[in-house]
Parts: sequence; C-alpha cells; structure tokens
Amino acid sequence: MQLPENNQTHELQRTMKSRHLFMISLGGVIGSGLFLGSGYTISQAGPTGAILSYIVGGFIMFLTMLCLGELSVAMPVSGSFQTYTTKFIGPGTGFALGWLYWLGWAVTVALELLSAGQLMQRWFPHVDVWVWSAIFAIVLFALNALSAKAFGEAEFWFSSIKILAIIMFIALGGAAMFGLIHMKGGHAAPFLSNFTAHGIMPHGFTALIITMIAVNFSFQGTELIGIAAGESEEPEKTIPKSIKQTVWRTLFFFVLAIFVVAGLIPMEKAGVVESPFVVVFDSIGIPYAADIMNFVILTALLSVANSGLYAATRMLYAMSKEKMASPDLTKVTKNGVPFNALVLTLGIALLSLLSGFFAEKTVFVWLLSVAGLGAQVGWISITASQIAFRRKYIREGGKVEDLKFKTPLFPILPIIALTLNVVVLSSLAFDSEQRLALYLGVPFVIACYLIYHFKIKKNREQDGTEEQELQLQNDKKMVI
Repeated sequence: MQLPENNQTHELQRTMKSRHLFMISLGGVIGSGLFLGSGYTISQAGPTGAILSYIVGGFIMFLTMLCLGELSVAMPVSGSFQTYTTKFIGPGTGFALGWLYWLGWAVTVALELLSAGQLMQRWFPHVDVWVWSAIFAIVLFALNALSAKAFGEAEFWFSSIKILAIIMFIALGGAAMFGLIHMKGGHAAPFLSNFTAHGIMPHGFTALIITMIAVNFSFQGTELIGIAAGESEEPEKTIPKSIKQTVWRTLFFFVLAIFVVAGLIPMEKAGVVESPFVVVFDSIGIPYAADIMNFVILTALLSVANSGLYAATRMLYAMSKEKMASPDLTKVTKNGVPFNALVLTLGIALLSLLSGFFAEKTVFVWLLSVAGLGAQVGWISITASQIAFRRKYIREGGKVEDLKFKTPLFPILPIIALTLNVVVLSSLAFDSEQRLALYLGVPFVIACYLIYHFKIKKNREQDGTEEQELQLQNDKKMVI
C-alpha cells in the first residue's frame, strides 16, 4: 500500500462492479435494526401494522432511489448528493449537508465498533470491549486503505452472510409457522393467529406513525449506491441495475422476515426479547441458535461499519474537491483511496468511540442523535436536487429522452418523495426519544451555514478568481 505524497493527485478508480454496488447498499441497510429492533416495531405497531410500516418505508425508499438514479447516472461522482446539493440547491446547503452526513457516518462507525466489541463478550468474557473494538477498527481501516475494489469485495461477503441468514430464517420460520416442521416442546403451529388476535392497529394510528419513523431510518444506507457511483464500472449500466435490485430485494427480505417474526412471536412478547431471530431459531430447535445469530449480527455490525467508513471518507473527499474542506483531503493513493480523508474519518470515529466508554449518557447520546439526522436530511436533498436538476436541464435546452436513466412521472413522484421525507423528518418532534436529534441537529446546521458564509465562501471565491486568472494566462500563452 502506497501512502500519498505531497504532490500526489491521483484520481479515484472505477473498479467496482454491479454486484459490489448492490451489496454495499445492502450492507448499509441490513444491520442491527432488523436483527435486534424488529421485535420493538411489532410490539408497538402490532403484526399487521409493522408490515404496513415497512411497506410504506420501502415505498419512500423506492421513490428516493429513483431520484438518485437519474442524478448519479447523469453525473457519477464520488460523494454524489452533496455535490448535487451544492450545484443545484446552493453551496451553503451542500456544505451543511456534507458535514452532517459525514459526522453521522463517522459516529455510526463508532457505534457499530462498540456494539461488535460487546457481542464478542459472549465468547470471550474476560477480554475488554475496547480491545475488540480496536481490532475491528484496524481490520476495517486495512480493507478501506487497500482499494475501493478490496472494500467492495469485503462488503460483498459481509452482506452475503447476512442475506443467507435471512433466507434460512424465512424458510425455516415460515415452515414452522404453517406446521411444515415441528416446533420444540410440541407447540402447535400458530399459522396466522398472531395477526388476527389484536387487529390492524392495536395501539392506534399514532403508534404506527412513530414506528414508521424508525422503519424509515432502517432503510437508510441505500443511498450509498450514489456515493460509490464515482468508482463504479459503466455507471450508466451498473447504477440502474443496482438500484432496482436493492429496492426490491431489501423490501422482500424485510417484509418477509417481519411477517415470520410476527407470525411466530406473540405481540406482547416481541418487544422484550433480545433478538426475535434467536427466539425463532431456538423455538425450531436449531442447536447453538444464539451463537449462530450472534455471529450473523456481528457480521451485520461490521458490514455497516465498513460501508459507513467508506461513505464518510468519500463524502469528505467530495467536499474537499468542492473546496469546502482542506485540499489535503483530495490526495489519493495509487490504488485510488483518499487516504487522508480515511485517516481523519477513522480518527473522529475513534474519538466518538471513546465517548461511548467515558461519556455514554451525554456526549455519545448527543453524537448519535445528530448521526440519525444526517441520512434523513440526505434523502431530502436527493429528492430536492433531482427536481432542481431536471428543471435546469430542460431550461438549458436538454432533452429528457437523452437522459440514460429517468425518474418517471416527473415532477409528481419526486414531489411525493420530497414531501414524505420531510414528513418523516418533522415526525421526530413527536417522538420523545428522537426529539434530541432536532434539538442538536438544527443548531449544528445553523453553525455550518454561518461557517460557510463567513469563511468558506470567501475562500472558494478567491480560489475561483485565481483559477480564472490562471486560465487567462494559459490562454494568452497559447495565442502567443
């Protein structure tokens, strides 16, 4: 591995294939939210309500990814929607979004490393959590520092393990649910009795809405397809294919898995179990069910951390290219890795991790709250940027039929997507546990706007003037 020299200005390399993009997006989505949090969703919204929540959340994801598809095929750049926001909405908004999204993923990496270390306590109770967190951090850093292809290959196998576990769970759980295989202890197959016992919305419409907030957040990570667009082979082919695969397969896995969990675990018990997946495997009589799921969840956590480290590094690189961060962060190794951006991102993640040990009830909670906001604001920016892009494209004489990927029913679907994403963000105010995200996120965004207008804007304008003067000098030399 070659470190970047002072004068090194290599570019990112287009080495990732369609299968890498697909698994990267799944890697950011299928994590502890599904394996650990699905029981809470069922206990709050009820079995049928939980499925409805996931379908609605999947619909919002589908519309948002259609908007991202058009943008990332037309302009396949690393960092994607931060660049689109800067170009089509405004540089101040792009600056605030980029830093919010970057911080969100950096803190998420810390959370996943902390959680992975805690899971290892099951097998190695005498080894401190921080030791495992450090080991996993070194491994993920090495994978990301090698090359984009090495990261993509690692993510492919991480995600493959998760998908295999979900397929096994759906097949075996579904068979037990309908009496095709016998459950441990001679319990009768429940069939659809858990769905009919409490009605569609046992805790009312409000509970359903609050659950939908959490569900929508669980789908976030699919936007990583856009961030990886600048390093994908033939983006006009791989991006649309990856988006279609991700949307339908993610929705398929989530909805079917929730259907099986809700069918086998009564609603009143679903919210108190550690992992509903462990309970289901154990009820079928699979030996070492808890150990198997502990391994799968560990893989899921490392997968999300791996994707998060990649996403945050590319976002920092994109902001540096836009002159919104230090120019040193644009330096790329011969293998196409923004090494300085990677080191800074992991450094902030490790500082956040320290707060998880020493200030977990204050600083760490604050950081996590801001982190949860970044992805939702990112989805809003994607839909708003697509509307602004299409209008500008037509206004400047572009033909819609020339676009290689088009968001259908423009502007109806993008406006619906933008509205639903704003509603989800606004709904945070009605959930006492999520409200802290708004209390901390809004001042953070305001601070970013102030920093941009009082410092970054002047630097960008000065750099732009210098570039124009340099270009004029070159033009004069060419004439002479």
